[in-house]
Amino acid sequence: MTTIIKEDDLIQSIADAVQFISYYHPADYIQHLARAYEREESPAAKDAIAQILTNSRMCAEGRRPICQDTGIVNVFLKIGMNVRLDTQRSLQELCDEGVRQGYLNPDNPLRASVLADPLFTRKNTRDNTPCIVNVELVAGDTVDVQVAAKGGGSENKTKFVMLNPSDSLVDWVLETVPKMGAGWCPPGMLGIGVGGTAEKAMLMAKQALMEDIDMYELLRRGPSNKLEELRIELYEKVNALGIGAQGLGGLTTVLDVKINTFPTHAASKPVAMIPNCAATRHVHFVLDGSGAANLTPPSLSEWPDVNWAPDYNKSLQVDLNTLTKEQVASWKPGQTLLLSGKMLTGRDAAHKRIQEMLERGEQLPVDFTNRVIYYVGPVDPVRDEVVGPAGPTTATRMDKFTDMMLEKTGLISMIGKAERGPVAIESIRKHGSAYLMAVGGSAYLVSKAIRGARIVAFEDLGMEAIYEFDVKDMPVTVAVDASGTSVHETGPKQWQRLVEIPVAVQ
Repeated sequence: MTTIIKEDDLIQSIADAVQFISYYHPADYIQHLARAYEREESPAAKDAIAQILTNSRMCAEGRRPICQDTGIVNVFLKIGMNVRLDTQRSLQELCDEGVRQGYLNPDNPLRASVLADPLFTRKNTRDNTPCIVNVELVAGDTVDVQVAAKGGGSENKTKFVMLNPSDSLVDWVLETVPKMGAGWCPPGMLGIGVGGTAEKAMLMAKQALMEDIDMYELLRRGPSNKLEELRIELYEKVNALGIGAQGLGGLTTVLDVKINTFPTHAASKPVAMIPNCAATRHVHFVLDGSGAANLTPPSLSEWPDVNWAPDYNKSLQVDLNTLTKEQVASWKPGQTLLLSGKMLTGRDAAHKRIQEMLERGEQLPVDFTNRVIYYVGPVDPVRDEVVGPAGPTTATRMDKFTDMMLEKTGLISMIGKAERGPVAIESIRKHGSAYLMAVGGSAYLVSKAIRGARIVAFEDLGMEAIYEFDVKDMPVTVAVDASGTSVHETGPKQWQRLVEIPVAVQ
């Protein structure tokens, strides 16, 4: 018997799915992250996890995005051979229309991050289309659908290698993960694909990230095959690296490691590894011809009783409106600050334009003297918001612009997520500046500290325009001080020495 799937049902299901995953973490992620929070001994990592958990619950309650980077959408379809789609449009067109409707939903507009023409104009499509569609024809009379939204910070840390058949997968993973830095916003999970061909390994790694996190259950019952033994080995050894939440050093870097395999050529051993971040977002549903998917929200009881709030006793309160280079030079690595006052924002596109203007001898549209810049591309506001979720973007993308900004604009400090590279650190040291880290995966929480927002330059760049934010008690950590000391180097080294025994089930 043939099942008829109406095009409107597929479109509506995808539109609902991209909204659903923008504000609901999967319950398995929350449960595993809550356990990681309970056993975490690193104060910095524990604070970061507390912010992520608090942000997650706020998003579930307020139905606003977990992360300002609402991702590029991946749609995985398994279409039964007895299914007929009642449509004249292609699958790509149907999925794109679902994404378009979901991202432009006026009740919760999602950030459009997809750019047409990746090599030259890189112009924003404004509706986050096209999405990435993968189709498999299978036996049956239903359409199995998985929808995920993958942020750029974690997607950019994707790794691929053609190992020799005798090479160790474990050795490669342990060598590679530290080189990924913290721009993928740990704690998250690793999806690994082994075998097939290059493109098959990549697809398997991405599909592995759609699976439920079950490491806690696996550790309790014990492995039942060699693949599960390998998962446990990698889980324990990656966590023993001491990288920790947000790369600050700690006990938990990954909540799970998933591995998919496929037969391969005798001379080959293709391996792909893709991390999922603290904004893990995916949902699974099945269409059987009876209508659009009914997505069931997780119960708020799934979230632990963790409510992060500013600690005025342990954090230094900083007035950005009167900030001086001398004050910046006095900050210590790992020190927590609460920022109040006015800051500027800017990301890749804004920095590139500033560079071009300076090269032409043009006056900049804003004065950066003694100012702080926040690397962010916020979500548009709704209702009474002054700005939507506004978490930090990966700071290393701005490394090549750092010396220019510190030397030629009067800028004295920067805020982003994850580590800085050696070029940026040397520039920070040379100019007596500092780099501050906000927690990736806490975008809605951070936005609550923003009391005012206005575009002051480059409005045509959309979310990459330069804003001026007026903030109150915005939480940050001194990640690189004026002497060039980086907590993303010292923290993991400290915790790697402390982690002598792999993390066990509590």
